[in-house]
Amino acid sequence: MSDPTSDFIQNTILPAVDSVIDPLSQRSLLAVDAVSDIEYANKIITLSLTLGYPGADVQKTVSESLWAALSELPHVDGVNINAGWASPKNVVIDDQPLLSGVRNIIAIASGKGGVGKSTTAVNIAIALAKLGARVGILDADIYGPSQAMMLGVGAKRPQVREQKYMLPNEAHGIKSMSMAYLVTEQTPMVWRGPMATGALQQLIFQTDWQDLDYLFVDMPPGTGDIQLTLSQKVPVSGAVVVTTPQDIALLDAKKAIEMFNKVNVPIMGVVENMAVHQCSQCGHKEHIFGAGGGERIANDYGTLLLGALPLALSIREDADSGNPTVAANPESDISQQYTAIGQKIAAELWLHSQASALPEIMMSDD
Repeated sequence: MSDPTSDFIQNTILPAVDSVIDPLSQRSLLAVDAVSDIEYANKIITLSLTLGYPGADVQKTVSESLWAALSELPHVDGVNINAGWASPKNVVIDDQPLLSGVRNIIAIASGKGGVGKSTTAVNIAIALAKLGARVGILDADIYGPSQAMMLGVGAKRPQVREQKYMLPNEAHGIKSMSMAYLVTEQTPMVWRGPMATGALQQLIFQTDWQDLDYLFVDMPPGTGDIQLTLSQKVPVSGAVVVTTPQDIALLDAKKAIEMFNKVNVPIMGVVENMAVHQCSQCGHKEHIFGAGGGERIANDYGTLLLGALPLALSIREDADSGNPTVAANPESDISQQYTAIGQKIAAELWLHSQASALPEIMMSDD
């Protein structure tokens, strides 16, 4: 004999849930398994809504759409939704040591220097922290670290726990570790590849990151030893490639994408930096480095164009002053673009974690 309540949930409530689309993943709430703990009693529906990326505004929008869809159902007098979010857990299954307390590691990379990768990384990290995520950033550029200056931390040495673990410095709501905290500005890193890669592994595994939803790794430009070390010895959840629209930068960006493909690190998307310049005097917009390059490379590799950021004096000034744009002027259009990019990255990680969560196959002799 069938249970009327179970039948109502299965045949009426779940189809209504399936009609509501998550705006970032563009999947139904049922498809991304965002709804759980569904109860129906006394004509009242109670359930939990858990998105895989932070953002109170999105949670509110999705909750309202879900409430509207469920409230229209027959035999429903009320709907209670407990909304929240949870970052996915790293799904890397290779023989790599997991980083204790870090749920996701995201490499921010570029094929060449000077495309604004570090500035993009720190603004995205701060944006996600402002949305409620626990975020850290590792400056993996051993030879030319810049995050200490961008975060306004300077050469502040990290505290040490148990004579073994370094405690990351904190600024603008995120935790950070950099070679710049361990040496002076006048100390050049005259190291061969193995020394640099060894230092990188120490920075990663001997930092007490505590509990992080996302650890962003600001990669050095190129596809050399440090990039391969990070990709092969650290459980990287995904990579984001930053480029400018010009053809030379795009050539190097392709090399970065190809490198991550070879080491089986999924590409979350491409960020096109310095896409357009707007004159501060007359408002005229000009594509100084070309137009549409980021979208072309994203299409070529079947990934997303996460966003196109402008060439703006304020971005450089804010970073140089140790107060990145998202922290200095969080309500500005540029800050909103960084925030949107950060949410898209988090949403892509969520989708990838679900796609990689393969069912366990049980074998028997029956």
